[in-house]
Amino acid sequence: MSHAQLPTSSPSDQGVDAGGILRFIDVLENSPTQDPHSLMILRHGHLIAQGWWAPYAPQRRHLLYSLSKSFTSAAAGIAISEGLLDLDEPAVSYFPEFDADITDTRSRTILVRHLASMSTGHTFDTLEQAQQNDPADIVRGFLMLPPERDPGTVFAYNQPATYTLASIIQKRSGLSLVDYLRPRLLDPLGIGQVGWQQYPAGRNIGFSGLFATTDAIARLGQLHLQRGSWHGEQLLPSDWVDQASSRQIDTPLPFPDDPASGLDWQQGYGFQFWMARHGYRGDGAYGQFCVILPEHDAVVAITSQTENMQETLDAIWRHLLPAFSEDASSNDADSTLLSRLDQLRLPLPANEESGANDSGSEFWRDASFAPAGGTCAAQPSLRSVHVVRESDGFTVTLADDSGDLSAPLTPAEWSVVDADAGAPPVAVAGGLANETLLQFDVAFIETPHRMRLSCDSSSGEFTARWVTEPLRLASTPLSDLKTPLPLG
Repeated sequence: MSHAQLPTSSPSDQGVDAGGILRFIDVLENSPTQDPHSLMILRHGHLIAQGWWAPYAPQRRHLLYSLSKSFTSAAAGIAISEGLLDLDEPAVSYFPEFDADITDTRSRTILVRHLASMSTGHTFDTLEQAQQNDPADIVRGFLMLPPERDPGTVFAYNQPATYTLASIIQKRSGLSLVDYLRPRLLDPLGIGQVGWQQYPAGRNIGFSGLFATTDAIARLGQLHLQRGSWHGEQLLPSDWVDQASSRQIDTPLPFPDDPASGLDWQQGYGFQFWMARHGYRGDGAYGQFCVILPEHDAVVAITSQTENMQETLDAIWRHLLPAFSEDASSNDADSTLLSRLDQLRLPLPANEESGANDSGSEFWRDASFAPAGGTCAAQPSLRSVHVVRESDGFTVTLADDSGDLSAPLTPAEWSVVDADAGAPPVAVAGGLANETLLQFDVAFIETPHRMRLSCDSSSGEFTARWVTEPLRLASTPLSDLKTPLPLG
């Protein structure tokens, strides 16, 4: 097993204009809707740029949301090569225990290829209905939902389709997705430990829930560029890479009410990959990207927090594509980029006023706060916030049904607290906005999510809201906003 570093190079040595990368970073940092966490760019098999916006860091895993599907795609390709899976077999044939329950003709003609290409004939995401049909087994609940159209004729972004595909692989192999991929893909690629959410216990959900490093995203992208070959070993069948990265079904605008679902969501869908105006990609909610650009022999890996993913892609097309030319930048531009990447930091919350932290108000020495109005819209299980004044700031403690989460709050910096046995790793920043109002952010740094809190000493109440709200298969306590165990 090798965990060798990716080969590195300067942008100019790989025919890339470092100035274009700098302009791309400017867009991410200056946009009010972008909250970048990490960036890795590969060209001609070399890592030419990498950076993490502190408090995010290279070794930290990050929740990939639907970018997880692209790893499930890899598992499907390998399973086909091993004879565990056949694209043209009905999905129900892999679940004979459900055969008597699946009576609808269209449901019985859903093929594995329809699962992989989101073309099961359903016209909407059926996750909620599938769970209602059978909370114990989403596969059964899904297959009992008659499609509105013939399978293979219409696209709908449909989480149970991927869940069912992943369940087949796990059922036929007798292994979780992580355990199946570990010797076949993860170890050969040099990808370290990952976590993948399970539902029910022992079954990785496939469509989301994978926690992995940005480096893992970049390696998967590079493997695709190399048509499944890695250091002379064919990890993925080349024909599977070709099919996964080709349009299998047309995609009308999948989320009509979402302004972020723009042009690059209308280019077609492969096998758990989106086609794009340039190349193709895996992506996940709130800005997790693996953009694969065969025409430029390049990969762009990004983790972030944004609700405008189209803006991110537009910035790639506008600034990075022109940079991938043989008209390389100078060594000076390379040095400027390297220095910039070494100094990336998330800005502190805008409402923090460090001067107010000198307030001597006795109230802040030890104070507890209840949810304003008796409820907390951002996190229903958040019951209280406790604040203790320290010599250099505060200690804040959030309490919900899963326990307490305590962290230092120091003016003018992000304070990072790593996970213990129960709590997730977080970074906290903020301070007193005035004598009666403490405002701070809690970033859950293994996810795209940040919570914004205000504690008002005049009322003894707090308010809290998500900047981006976690997506859940089931209700999630704060303690679950971290890499799930077991690690694989």
